[in-house]
Amino acid sequence: MSKARKTDPQSPALHAADSHDLIRVHGARENNLKDVSIEIPKRRLTVFTGVSGSGKSSLVFDTIAAESQRLINETYSSFVQGFMPTLARPEVDVLDGLTTVITVDQQRMGADPRSTVGTATDANAMLRILFSRLGKPHIGPPSAYSFNTASVRASGGITVERGAAKTKTVKATFNRTGGMCTRCEGRGKVSDIDLTQLYDDSKSLSEGAFTIPGWKSDSQWTVQLYAQSGFVDPDKPIRRFTKKEMQAFLYGEPVKIKVNGINLTYEGLIPKIQKSFLSKDKEAMQPHIRAFVERAVAFTVCPECDGTRLSEGARSSKIKRLSIADACAMEIRDLAEWVRGLKEASVAPLLEALQRTLDSFVEIGLGYLSLDRPAGTLSGGEAQRVKMIRHLGSSLTDVTYVFDEPTIGLHPHDIQRMNDLLLRLRDKGNTVLVVEHKPEAIAIADRVVDLGPGAGSAGGTVCFEGSLDDLRASDTVTGRHLDDRSVLKESTRPSTGALKIRGATANNLEDVDVDIPLGMLVVVTGVAGSGKSSLVHGSIPPGEDVVSIDQTPIRGSRRSNPATYTGLLEPIRKAFAKVNGVKPALFSANSEGACPTCNGAGVIYTDLAMMAGVATPCEDCEGKRFQAEVLEYKLGGRDVSEVLAMSVAEAEKFFGDGEARTPAAHKVLERLADVGLGYLTLGQPLTTLSGGERQRLKLATHMGEKGGIYVLDEPTTGLHLADVEQLLGLLDRLVDSGKSVIVVEHHQAVMAHADWIIDLGPGAGHDGGRIVFEGTPADLVADRSTLTGEHLAAYVGS
Repeated sequence: MSKARKTDPQSPALHAADSHDLIRVHGARENNLKDVSIEIPKRRLTVFTGVSGSGKSSLVFDTIAAESQRLINETYSSFVQGFMPTLARPEVDVLDGLTTVITVDQQRMGADPRSTVGTATDANAMLRILFSRLGKPHIGPPSAYSFNTASVRASGGITVERGAAKTKTVKATFNRTGGMCTRCEGRGKVSDIDLTQLYDDSKSLSEGAFTIPGWKSDSQWTVQLYAQSGFVDPDKPIRRFTKKEMQAFLYGEPVKIKVNGINLTYEGLIPKIQKSFLSKDKEAMQPHIRAFVERAVAFTVCPECDGTRLSEGARSSKIKRLSIADACAMEIRDLAEWVRGLKEASVAPLLEALQRTLDSFVEIGLGYLSLDRPAGTLSGGEAQRVKMIRHLGSSLTDVTYVFDEPTIGLHPHDIQRMNDLLLRLRDKGNTVLVVEHKPEAIAIADRVVDLGPGAGSAGGTVCFEGSLDDLRASDTVTGRHLDDRSVLKESTRPSTGALKIRGATANNLEDVDVDIPLGMLVVVTGVAGSGKSSLVHGSIPPGEDVVSIDQTPIRGSRRSNPATYTGLLEPIRKAFAKVNGVKPALFSANSEGACPTCNGAGVIYTDLAMMAGVATPCEDCEGKRFQAEVLEYKLGGRDVSEVLAMSVAEAEKFFGDGEARTPAAHKVLERLADVGLGYLTLGQPLTTLSGGERQRLKLATHMGEKGGIYVLDEPTTGLHLADVEQLLGLLDRLVDSGKSVIVVEHHQAVMAHADWIIDLGPGAGHDGGRIVFEGTPADLVADRSTLTGEHLAAYVGS
C-alpha cells in the first residue's frame, strides 16, 4: 500500500518530508524590522526590494542567513567553535524551515598584497600542482611555485625520546623549496622610504629629530627606545652619526634592551616603519597617517622578479614555453584556451578541474581578469562574482543562496548573463534570495517582497508580496517607480574647459588620448572590464582640485557613527561647551564625558567564549553613553544624548535657528539631507548602515571638501529607483554651483541625464581599452554603434 502511495501521482497523500516547502519568519525585529512575519517559498527565486535602509538586508542577511549560520556552527564541537566567530541569535520569535545558507555578498576582498584572484579561487593552487608535475626543468613540489612560501633550509641536532629516560640526539636537516622572490618577499613591489620624511638630520634625538606622526614627543616610548638604546648618541645631530651608528639606527637587528627598567625590543628605524605602517591596509589608516605614508614611501615594481612575485627558479620552469608567471599574467579566457590544449593523461583530473574553474570565470563575465590581479583592486561587483565561481559547478542542492545586489558593476549587456546564472542555481533545486534594485533583475523573480514604506524608522515592514505584475499594479514606492524611464536632455550644458589625458596605458588602456570636458556632468561608461576605472582613477592626475569618491568601504567600529564620521560632532561639542562654560571633551562618549561603567559604549559586553557574547544596556547610563553630570548640560533644551538620538532631518531644524543655531553643524546636516540620509540618527553605529547608506555618507563628507572636479564611482550602488532621481538632482546642483562632475556609471538613468558621454570598449580586457564614442546622450542613441548606445536607446524608448 505504502509503495502504491509513493509512486501513484493521483494519490492525495503527501509525504511528511514534502511538507517543509517554506521558510517561515515570525516576529523579526533585527535593526529596524517591525515584528515582520513572512513565508518564503523554497526552491524558488525571491527578490527583496525597497528603498535603501528599508530593512532588506536586516531580514535576509541579519535574520535568515545569520540564524542558519549560527545553527550550523552549533553542530561543531565546543573546541572547534572556539576558533569560529561567535554569532548571537537574531531578534526573531520563530525561524522555521531553514536550510544551509551560502552568502555571496558585495564585501570587497581583503587588501592584503599577497592575495590575488588566483589565490582567492584555488586556481593558483591547481596551477602550482600542474607545474610541479609537468614543468621543465623540475624544481620541486607545488610550494616551489608559490610566491607566499619562502625557501627554508635548516640543520642541527634534535632530541628524540624513546621510552622512559632514554633520549638520543640525532642530526636532522630540513629543506623546503619556496617560490617567493627574496627581494620583495612575494609582494611584487618594493618600498623606497624617503628618510627626510622620517627625521630632521640637523637635530639630535633629544631635540625632537623625528617627524613621524605620533613620534614627536620626547616622552613617547618609541623615541625613548632609540634615545636610550646605547647604539647612538642621543645628543648628537643625526647627520654626524658614524657609519656604525647609522647602520644600527636605520637597519639594526631586533634586540632586547631595558628602558627605564622595562624590557623592550630595539630594532632599526626602517624595519620599524615597515612593520608599523607598511604592513597595514592604507585605507584603514587615519587621514594624517595615510598622508604621511603617501609622502614618505614610494612603491616601485621589484627589479629582481619584475613584479611577478616569484623566484628565478619558479620563473625558469616552463610548460610549452610558458612559465607559471606568464600563465598568471594572461587574461583568464586566454589561459583557459591554453589549458584546453594540454593533453596529459597523468594529470587529467587536475586539468579537468582547472579547466572548469577557468571556464566559470569566462561564463560569469570575468574572463578579462588575470590570476595575478591583486584581490584588493577588484570592485564590489567583481569581488561578488569571483565568490560565485566556487558555487557554479557545485553538486549541492536544497541550499539557500543569498545574493546582495549581484548586478552591481554590471553593464546592462551583462545583466542577462547574471540572471541566467541565478535561474540555473534555482533550477538545480536551490532557494535563491536576492536583494536587488535593478528592474531587469527583479523581472526574473518568482516572487517579489517589497519592504518599506520608507527608510530607517519609517521602514521595516512588508508592504507587498506577490508577482512582478502585481507589484506594478500596487501602490508601493517600488511599484510606482518600476517602469520609470528618464528622458534625454533637450539641451546640454556648454563646456568651460577640458581635462586632458594623454597616452593613458593603465591596465588595459591602449595609449588613450581624451579631453574630458569641464563644467558639465560627464558619464564614463562601457562593459565591465572595458577600462573605465583605469581611465578615471588611474589616469586623471591627482591634485588639490580633484575630489575622488571611489567604492572603498567605510571602516568604523561600533563606536563610530554619522556624527563622528562626518566631523559633525566637533561643532556640536563646541556649541555645548560654549553655552555651558565647560570643556568640549565632556561631550564625547569616547573621551572625558564617557560613562565609566561601560566606557561610553552604552552596553556591557559579556564574552562567553565559544558561545555568542551578550550585550546588555548599561544600568548606570541606561544606554545613553554619558556620565549623569554631563547630561545636566543643555543646548536648546536638549542634552547631548538627546541630540545624538535625533534624525538628520530633525537635527537640521534644531541647529538651523533659535538658541541651538550652529552654522557649522547645520552645513554638514544639509549635505547629509541632500544625499537622502535625512532619516538616519546621528548616533547610529556605522556597523548598522547598509552599503548604499555608507556610500552616500562618504559622498556627503567629501562634498564639504574644496575641489573643482568631483570623480564618482558608481554612485547609484545600493540606490532604489526612487532615490536615483534625488541623486541626479544632487549631481545637477554640484554642476550648477560651478563644479565639474565625472561619473563612472552603468545606470541608464544617469547616462540619459548626462551632458557628455565617454564610452569605452568595445569589449572587456584586451578587447577593450579604447574609446568607442564621445558625445551627447542623444548622439549616442542616434548612433547606436556601441553596446551602450543600443541599451540606452532601448531604455529611453527610441
